Amino acid sequence: MLALNLPDPITSAANAEVKRLRALHERKYRRQTGWFLAEGTRICTEAVSLGWRLHRLAFLAGRENDRHVRPLLEALERDGGRALPMTESLLGRISRKDNPQMVLGAFEQRLTTPDARSGRGSPLWVALDRVRDPGNLGTIMRTADATGAEGVILVGDCTDPYSVEAVRASMGAVFNVGIAMM
Repeated sequence: MLALNLPDPITSAANAEVKRLRALHERKYRRQTGWFLAEGTRICTEAVSLGWRLHRLAFLAGRENDRHVRPLLEALERDGGRALPMTESLLGRISRKDNPQMVLGAFEQRLTTPDARSGRGSPLWVALDRVRDPGNLGTIMRTADATGAEGVILVGDCTDPYSVEAVRASMGAVFNVGIAMM
């Protein structure tokens, strides 16, 4: 087991890292940074196992040795990311939920093209025209993943596939399917 060098727990909403993570709810900031938020140990662990780069990991202070959190912290250290232990109330402020997950990860966005191949073996892409609701988009990504589709193609003015709501509704499928925009 690696010895982790963790900072002191964050206790203030005025902390720059807390502000940065909260700003990821805004499309403008997600575009500017190229990052997005994912919530929960299962989804973050799945993303890391699929090779997604974890930039920040906000987690409940005191849980660094939890069997679900520890591997994420080790992956974060390998990737050169930053661990952010904090209070439950700050996790709630970032996630905008009353009962937040114990873990929030900031990942790098990935866009692809329909001619790219992930190795899933499927030539199927799901084309979506002007999808406005992030919950619907997340559900469609989940369905595309379940059918083995290579990915989704977003045509026209669609909602952001990396919005917190779309990622939440995708239940991790955002990490499994390609996302192309036209």
